[in-house]
Amino acid sequence: MSTVVNCPNCKKQVIWGPDAPYRPFCSKQCQLIDLGEWAAENHKIATQSGNDQKVTPDMIEDIEAMLAQAESEAGFFKE
Repeated sequence: MSTVVNCPNCKKQVIWGPDAPYRPFCSKQCQLIDLGEWAAENHKIATQSGNDQKVTPDMIEDIEAMLAQAESEAGFFKE
């Protein structure tokens, strides 16, 4: 039995499985819209203290290093 989820962006039903390469999104477009919302800081993950942490240059370098490593791993970013 397949699991069906709603696309977080458009709410279209998506079958969760290897045939849905953008899961939980229904399409690349919905995936990119969501990414843009995070990049614009319209979505946030709450912290326990409720205070937003300031991003330092060291943190940015760490994030860039993790992304560079992830890009080199096969299949992390889907085209």
